[in-house]
Amino acid sequence: MNDYVRPKKSFGQHFLKDKNIAAKIANSLTDNSGINKVLEVGPGTGILSDFLVNSKNWAWYSVEIDKESVSFLKKKYPDYVGQIIEKDFLQLNLNKLFNENEFALIGNFPYNISSQILFKVLENKELIPEVVGMFQKEVAARVCALPGNKTYGILSVLVQAFYNTELLFYVNESVFFPPPKVKSAVIRLVRKKDNSFNCNEKLFFLVVKTAFNQRRKTLRNSLKVFKIDWEKLPDGYHNERPENLDYNSFCKIVNTIQDK
Repeated sequence: MNDYVRPKKSFGQHFLKDKNIAAKIANSLTDNSGINKVLEVGPGTGILSDFLVNSKNWAWYSVEIDKESVSFLKKKYPDYVGQIIEKDFLQLNLNKLFNENEFALIGNFPYNISSQILFKVLENKELIPEVVGMFQKEVAARVCALPGNKTYGILSVLVQAFYNTELLFYVNESVFFPPPKVKSAVIRLVRKKDNSFNCNEKLFFLVVKTAFNQRRKTLRNSLKVFKIDWEKLPDGYHNERPENLDYNSFCKIVNTIQDK
């Protein structure tokens, strides 16, 4: 329990209190991309920040929506006051943040906005080569799930189109204050270096979301709104359900759509 910052349900705050886990999360950043800036989302009381601030590999910045946390962090890290941003991460202009330079993203992400954080990462993927984050266990499993898995869905396809995903370890609810009602997991996303994504991105997102919004239907039925030339695709595609296709397969579908 922290005597200075009160965890607020409205912000989805569950403060990590285990320093060993915090160190493990911080050490999960690979630095393979050669970048040296890291943005921490929702540092709260700074247990993860401690390891990033003291790292020789990273220049630490943070974004925090909670005024009480911001005040606490500025007192805790007086040399980093200018690098503690009081703002909602979802509203932050990431292009302006580092003058369009790349950075890593890390955090014990608030579970109530974790999917939105991932969509913002996708929108800014050219700036973010790596993400290490704590998520609700089910969300983490969904992001990393492979085709054919019952948890495989929209997030799986969209994230895996641009990032290699890895579920690193699970975290018990007892190491948080207050303890959440769910288990957690830490995952790492590393942006793909090969340019294997070769279709209209906007249409790709739309096709994937449309297919999974009716995931029990075959693709021929769920994607009726698009003019898809099924003859140009491998046999049986039209009878598949979305959970059986990887992102490359969705790209193939997108590339046959007429009047793109």
